[in-house]
Amino acid sequence: MARRPYVLLSAAMSADGYLDDASAQRLVLSGPDDLDRVDEERARCDAIMVGAQTIRSDNPRLLVRSPRRIRRREGFGLPSSPAKVTISASGALDPAGLFFASDGVPKLVYAAPGVSASLADRLGSRAEVIAMPAQADLAWVLSDLAERGVGRLMIEGGASLLSQALAEDLADELQLAVAPVFVADSAAPRLLAAGSWPAADRGRPGRMKLASTTQAGDMAVLRYLLGD
Repeated sequence: MARRPYVLLSAAMSADGYLDDASAQRLVLSGPDDLDRVDEERARCDAIMVGAQTIRSDNPRLLVRSPRRIRRREGFGLPSSPAKVTISASGALDPAGLFFASDGVPKLVYAAPGVSASLADRLGSRAEVIAMPAQADLAWVLSDLAERGVGRLMIEGGASLLSQALAEDLADELQLAVAPVFVADSAAPRLLAAGSWPAADRGRPGRMKLASTTQAGDMAVLRYLLGD
């Protein structure tokens, strides 16, 4: 496989395995302690990736929040927060979204060939739009990020992107924060969507290695290492 960054997957889920509920309003599973933990992980990364649907539904800022961590990054000559990265097949991204705010943080948008030009026109100087070659996949995006100097990438969602990274063996670490709540809604998104694993001839994924278990407020944080 081509060179790629170290890929950290970060997710918060309910005790019964859901990332959200099925309502129009986002279900915030993480409490203050877990949000602070994630902020520390963000501050240690070169880039943060989310799917285009997450940008549309959650309107995330994806910034480091702690002034101390911002000062630490800037002391090393880095931007206040890691670069923001997304992938869009449709080009349906709102330039007014918080992802594209003027915050001094680089933004990279990987777009399908048929929509990249029009998306670049709409976004203007808010982001760099990279036209993906036909048949390019997540592995290609990760390789391109490595060429751009991204050594550590944090993928924060949504469910489709997390599933894809796991199914295609493109992740090195999974940090899973479990909230003491139940969602119990079959229409809600789960960490792994049905049918998201590779074809049967590739076999079942191997067991992950549990590297640590910690507590963040009322949440259990499980850190798994993936691969051999």
